[in-house]
Amino acid sequence: MSTKEFQPDAQFLARFSDAWNRHDIDALMDFMADECEFHAVAGPDLMGRSFVGREAVRDGFQLAWQAFPDASWVDGEHFVQGERGVSESTFKGTKADGLRVEARMVDVFTFRDGKIAVKNAYRKDRPPVSEV
Repeated sequence: MSTKEFQPDAQFLARFSDAWNRHDIDALMDFMADECEFHAVAGPDLMGRSFVGREAVRDGFQLAWQAFPDASWVDGEHFVQGERGVSESTFKGTKADGLRVEARMVDVFTFRDGKIAVKNAYRKDRPPVSEV
C-alpha cells in the first residue's frame, strides 16, 4: 500500500506517541511528511517556536528530550477526522534544574499523503509540581 492510499487513524497517532515515549527520533521521523512543520508549546512567535523542514523538525523534537531527559506522555487519547487529528495526553518531565512539570496537553495534526505534515503542540501553563 502506498502512503497516498494510507489514511492515518487513532492507532497511527498512538504509535507516534509510543515513539515519543521511547525517545526514538528515527521512528518519529518515519511518521513525518517530507515537507513538515512542528510548532512547539513555547517560543517567541504566535505559533510558539516553529521548525520547518525535516532536519529542523528533527532538531526541534530532540530539544524536548534535552530540556526534559525523562519526558513522557501518558494517558493518551487520539482521534482523527479526515486530514486532521488530535492527541491529548499528560506531559511529565523533570528539567535539568530539578523542577518537575506535569500538565495536560494536546497535539493538533494536519496529515498529507498518509503522514504528519504539521504537529502543533499546546500545553497547560502550570507551575512546577515539585523539585527533585
